Amino acid sequence: MRTMDEIKNIFEQHGYVMRTAELRASKIYYEDIQKLLNDSVIEKVKQGYYHFIDENNNSEVNIINRLFPDAVLCMNTALFYYGYSDRTPSEWHLAVDKDISKYRVKIDYPFIKTYFHESSLLNLGVTDGSIDSNAVHIYDRDRTICDCLRYMGKMDKEIFNKAIQGYVKDSKKNIPNLLQYAKPLRVQKKVKDLIGVWL
Repeated sequence: MRTMDEIKNIFEQHGYVMRTAELRASKIYYEDIQKLLNDSVIEKVKQGYYHFIDENNNSEVNIINRLFPDAVLCMNTALFYYGYSDRTPSEWHLAVDKDISKYRVKIDYPFIKTYFHESSLLNLGVTDGSIDSNAVHIYDRDRTICDCLRYMGKMDKEIFNKAIQGYVKDSKKNIPNLLQYAKPLRVQKKVKDLIGVWL
């Protein structure tokens, strides 16, 4: 079996998450995988995917990026990122294409909540961000608020109200963007009724 340093380096080259086929190609076989699991060097995140446990780089964002390179951070995750919520989300909120295999989002760790979108809406308002020094795709402030209006019936009322107030006071908000996103997301009336009164 390879040395621990070699294994760490191999995982590092794959963003600390590797598939079984990639492990085999790197000459890390079934028995090795079982030993690494038993020794708590790696953990299984879903069928055929393993994460290297490293105290210096244990950000869940690594796993999210590796498993869902096409996903966009949204809703409560985005609200917390922009400071519109002071509640650390217990799960990562991800927007994904509605046509992806539902099997893909069945993972044991980290905890995720998925929102399935039409392809035409998935990239609306996507911007680049950084969490734990990892680049991420995340919805901008204005798209995030439109999504909150879309899903307001399913949101915690306190989180929703705080998000709206946070957005209204935010000097970085972009009302033209908000209005532009509101039409395809079908929340124009809610924008007018719930945000227009504050502007």
